[in-house]
Amino acid sequence: MSVSLGPISGSSKIYRDLPDGARVPFRRVHLSNGDHLDLYDTSGPYTDPAAVIDLEAGLPRRSVTRDRGTQLQRARAGEVTAEMAFIAEREGVPTELVRSEVAAGRAVIPANHNHPEIEPMIIGKAFAVKINANIGNSAVTSSIAEEVDKMVWATRWGADTIMDLSTGKNIHETREWILRNSPVPVGTVPIYQAMEKVDGDPTQLTWEIYRDTVVEQCEQGVDYMTVHAGVLLRHIPLTVDRVTGIVSRGGSIMAAWCLAHHTESFLYTHFAELCEIFARYDVTFSLGDGLRPGSIADANDAAQFAELHTLGELTKIAKSHGVQVMIEGPGHVPMHKIVENVRLEEELCEEAPFYTLGPLATDIAPGYDHITSAIGAAIIAQAGTAMLCYVTPKEHLGLPNRKDVKDGVIAYKIAAHAADLAKGHPRAQHRDDALSTARFEFRWEDQFNLALDPDTAREFHDETLPAAPAKTAHFCSMCGPKFCSMRITQDIRDAYPDGTAGEIERGMAAKSAEFAAHGNRVYLPLAATVPES
Repeated sequence: MSVSLGPISGSSKIYRDLPDGARVPFRRVHLSNGDHLDLYDTSGPYTDPAAVIDLEAGLPRRSVTRDRGTQLQRARAGEVTAEMAFIAEREGVPTELVRSEVAAGRAVIPANHNHPEIEPMIIGKAFAVKINANIGNSAVTSSIAEEVDKMVWATRWGADTIMDLSTGKNIHETREWILRNSPVPVGTVPIYQAMEKVDGDPTQLTWEIYRDTVVEQCEQGVDYMTVHAGVLLRHIPLTVDRVTGIVSRGGSIMAAWCLAHHTESFLYTHFAELCEIFARYDVTFSLGDGLRPGSIADANDAAQFAELHTLGELTKIAKSHGVQVMIEGPGHVPMHKIVENVRLEEELCEEAPFYTLGPLATDIAPGYDHITSAIGAAIIAQAGTAMLCYVTPKEHLGLPNRKDVKDGVIAYKIAAHAADLAKGHPRAQHRDDALSTARFEFRWEDQFNLALDPDTAREFHDETLPAAPAKTAHFCSMCGPKFCSMRITQDIRDAYPDGTAGEIERGMAAKSAEFAAHGNRVYLPLAATVPES
């Protein structure tokens, strides 16, 4: 079984070589005016025409430095690792910024020594906002081939990490295929596989079963793991009056175990031992929000924030073992309560990177929750969240398919990019400016190719104007040939290339009179056309 998707429309795969021999990938968009724009690229070799990927053999494996500590330990020692140098080139930032943010625990580099197929990346608020795509089979549907296909599809459209949340059959084999073929970090929730080992009965779980599952996944190469160690026995009564109770699968499993055994969670009591295992492989903690709100009514309640306090305690323990940590967050939160989540997470968890599911800003749109959550995701990312876990249109309804994965990824790339613009990330606005210029100059193909989804942009345009001449026309089917404001603005600039404000205003008045004769009146934004001088 082999895969070769080829490049995204209007672009090609390029590499920048580093002194150590590493090759940093970018997607180069070729513009019709002779320019080009290089974009951050997560697609791995799948969009390189020179590469045909044999899924059984897996991706090429880079060299990895073993037995010299975690990225956190090495950063604290002042070392700039090969992964940090790779990331600096990719992000367009100084290598010292990468090292210092990792050393401070404000950023993480998920890179298990046993996953040498990945291209190193960083998660932290000083860098571009990242997005995660959840995939994985269930006991009801899906196959290994389908999940690998979703992974390839998600990274093609920009997913920075993948979480394999498989809960059905063949969990180990599914994860092996995903890991060997994933160019991005892979995360898991080990308790899902542990549950399969006890036939789905949470009360039968033990620390030994869970520990062995974690080691198994570390050996395979999982880069980060969600661990719901913050769900304590005393937190569970705080969820009784919730509208939707405990909505995290891992959180509900641990709550059931705690109540059945009338004792504290083994994830909490054995956390130091978990840290020792993670440090051995340099696996990153994603400390799970087992008590996240599953409805707007439950947002920012006592249960959610009690767990967050515990996650702050666990963050300190993990860092003392040299283990990298990020913190998972909600969930369902109305817009006016979103920023408070970031403030508290940074205060309680030593500014460890925040990784949030959305949050969904309303509960009323099943089938469109990739939109309701992208609204919240943009807000929380601007406030400082480092990675966003995507939501697909199937959220709350069913297992997503290939198209749902794409729709979720695109929605979250929009949210992440909007936040990068607001935060002033060094490369964020270049793409917006290039597309806006192409739009004003009616370079239609460049507009399509600079879009997050060139195929859909071209398809929408061609629904009404499919002919080749329409790709050079100075109008679209929205305004038609007479009423395009950008064409009219350009006509005025052409007529008065050195004009004063008065001359341009008279030209605009003439145009308005022309359109008034046809029973319409067009008002043009004067500020957009008057030269600053």
